[in-house]
Amino acid sequence: MKKISRRRFVATAALSVAAARMKVYGQTAAQVTLTLPPRAAGARIPDGFVGLSYEVQQLSNPEFFSAKNSGLIAAFKRISTHGVLRLGGNTSEYATWKPTANAPDPQRPETREVVGEPKAQYYAVTPESVRNLAGFLEATGWKCIYGIGMGTNTPQRAAEEAEFVAPALGAKLEYFQIGNEVDLFGSHLRDPKTWNAQTYLDEWLGMARAIEARLPAAKFGMPDVAARIEWLTEIADRWATIKNPPHVVALTHHYYFGGPATNPNVNIPNLLSPATAERVQRMATTATMDASKMGMRVRMTEGNTCYRGGKPGVSDVFAAALWAADYSLQLASNNYSGINLHGGTGNSVANSVGGSLPGDVILSDEGDTPQQIAAHPHPFYTPIATFGADYVLEPVAYGLKFAGNLSGGTLFEEDFAAKLQAGGVNATAYAAKLADERTSVVILNKDAGQDLDLTLNFGPKAGGEAEIEILHSPALDSRETQITRLSKTQRLENGRLVVSIPHATGMRVTVS
Repeated sequence: MKKISRRRFVATAALSVAAARMKVYGQTAAQVTLTLPPRAAGARIPDGFVGLSYEVQQLSNPEFFSAKNSGLIAAFKRISTHGVLRLGGNTSEYATWKPTANAPDPQRPETREVVGEPKAQYYAVTPESVRNLAGFLEATGWKCIYGIGMGTNTPQRAAEEAEFVAPALGAKLEYFQIGNEVDLFGSHLRDPKTWNAQTYLDEWLGMARAIEARLPAAKFGMPDVAARIEWLTEIADRWATIKNPPHVVALTHHYYFGGPATNPNVNIPNLLSPATAERVQRMATTATMDASKMGMRVRMTEGNTCYRGGKPGVSDVFAAALWAADYSLQLASNNYSGINLHGGTGNSVANSVGGSLPGDVILSDEGDTPQQIAAHPHPFYTPIATFGADYVLEPVAYGLKFAGNLSGGTLFEEDFAAKLQAGGVNATAYAAKLADERTSVVILNKDAGQDLDLTLNFGPKAGGEAEIEILHSPALDSRETQITRLSKTQRLENGRLVVSIPHATGMRVTVS
């Protein structure tokens, strides 16, 4: 009977609708026990693990990233107080450093117009926007990965921009990123017959050395590929042959689950399936191995649920929150230094993919009115949506925030997901020893119908009270998402705690 009372305590205290869902399904919950190892010996999650990614075009409005933009500052701080903002995206390849108002526009190379790629619209980045960015970072407590374009840029202009940015941002500058999704340059920015990882690296070295000549202490991340993880292997294998290489501190890549929005395979069951996590694991294994050859860690600097702006009903609902939490912690368990989920204003992201979002076409085909379409976040996958003067956290942001609770901790090396799935439920779990010596376990029940009764075994010496937080929503396809901290705590018995996690729910249990 004690087990039943605990289950009811957690379910009803967390959310009445969760308990209602359990009664509707009327099925027996899966019974699983997870035993934590005696010590945390896995990867340490950096304090700046959580991050957001924005288009460089946002800098063309100096008031966006500014100490005066209190609404956006508050939204960033709600997600994390020690995050990392990455500026890049397709529009970075068309950004022009304009040091003075009278500076002439530079000559630019011809580019090919390709469906799904940005049109050649050029954006000015000015000293004012960089100084305002510094004030924004100071107000949020965040740092910045600053993207410098490669596609239509020159080494001299790149060095001039970096020379201004580095002292302006100071300690808030994590590193420079030269080029965005460079593995796709052959489609519109370079000769497809000759463009490959080797020609990219040669060009990158020329730009990085031009920056180093003015900023000897400059740090870099690279190559920021869209999908070709094998480029990381080619670069890592060649790196030892480069004399006096630039100071690279992170290997970087992007990841989108699928896309575009019109692809029927971009759906909630596929997004949350174990097969998706297995594909991520294969990618992460390769990337981590390549980074270790170069003596550094990997960062996923741009990604989300569905490329080209996201898919309504998938990217902007609670399923995306569960995916974001699970994906973030899966990368953390593979020794990644961080994750940056892409978003921003609808206009900037639309410009980055050719001028329109495929998700809008889907809503129009379904007969939604312009008012109904406007009620969705634009882009659909953005962690922070802009509605007039309001900045609203979307479901994917809550998943990122939930995972970020383990930042600063050291993970326990244990494949909890295998045990949970062997118990008949599509769920994952991650545990970490936090900086304050407490142990925290995140359980993500991604199953659409199977509830989970979970026994957490912290060891015979564990005792005291357990704090519980719930990541929840009425349904996987609901846009309503909350993180609720329970007002009551539960006491461990013989080092064990029994909790119940309804289907489509996340839980964090923290023991002092």
